[in-house]
Amino acid sequence: MGTHNLTSISEFHLTGFSEDPDLQPVLLGLFLSLYLVTVLGNLLIILAVISDSHLHTPMCFFLSNLSIVDICFISTTVPKMIVDTITHSRFISYVGCLIQMSLFMIFICMDDMLLTVMAYDRFLAICHPLHYAVIMNPRLCVLLILLSVFLSLLDSQLHNLVALQITCFKDVEIANLFCHPFQIFNLSCSDMLIKTMVTYFCGAIFGFVPMLGILFSYYKIVSSILKIPSSGGKYKAFSTCSSHLSVVCLFYSTAIGTYFGSAVSYSPSKGIVASLMYTGVTPMLNPFIYSLRNREISRTQRGSLVGGFNPRTIDIHLESKFENIEKLRG
Repeated sequence: MGTHNLTSISEFHLTGFSEDPDLQPVLLGLFLSLYLVTVLGNLLIILAVISDSHLHTPMCFFLSNLSIVDICFISTTVPKMIVDTITHSRFISYVGCLIQMSLFMIFICMDDMLLTVMAYDRFLAICHPLHYAVIMNPRLCVLLILLSVFLSLLDSQLHNLVALQITCFKDVEIANLFCHPFQIFNLSCSDMLIKTMVTYFCGAIFGFVPMLGILFSYYKIVSSILKIPSSGGKYKAFSTCSSHLSVVCLFYSTAIGTYFGSAVSYSPSKGIVASLMYTGVTPMLNPFIYSLRNREISRTQRGSLVGGFNPRTIDIHLESKFENIEKLRG
């Protein structure tokens, strides 16, 4: 493969699942269904939280923001896949590639930050239920969202800094469905020290540290739940965080493995499947997980589908749940 100067490169070529013409309608249906289901599911979550006053809680506030981020996240990659499948062209401009990479890093980092914030919210709800409403006040909730946005923008700009330092490329083919930053970095003609530094720095600060925060939160949560004497009390306590734990496991099992795997050694076929999992499948499953495991949200959604939201369908407020948990612990 010949080396190309940056000035001669106007576009990159993205690797798809298959070039077989017979598979293109199947892939089109897959990508389109994935996108529509994800957008609809997350919009229902947002609508449920906005429309029902009983869902105006910190956890639901963070959940609605997570749904917004998931819609933006999948909109960064999947629509391009749909267009490429229809047009049978997998080319993306150099500027378009940088924009897609930047948006991808913003929204995946936002996902990571919000899951960490939600773990902190569950920690307060289970371990300090009587102080929960005072600590997790609206001002703190907004500040946590703003902090997540700031850190996500910082992460994105650090990756952009590395990409803009690349002055020549070994090839123009990106072995992925979208402009993944590490595939772009690996196309550099030279081994840049700054590339390695940013890769592991961002992985540690924006990946490993939040994951440690989540693990610590759940360590404290499990310790508190084990102290509850009755099995019914333990079940009620665990049910308040089971949906979040499910989403965390789904997100980290695909994203973190692909992140560090891309930095060390990359298998195109495995990387493409893993990338589709956390850019498409994970945002699609999030609203289903929360709807099925959260009785308040599922009832509100059912109420909207049969003729409007009815706050009386909410049997138990989240705040009263936390007070009951504290009584059971005592």
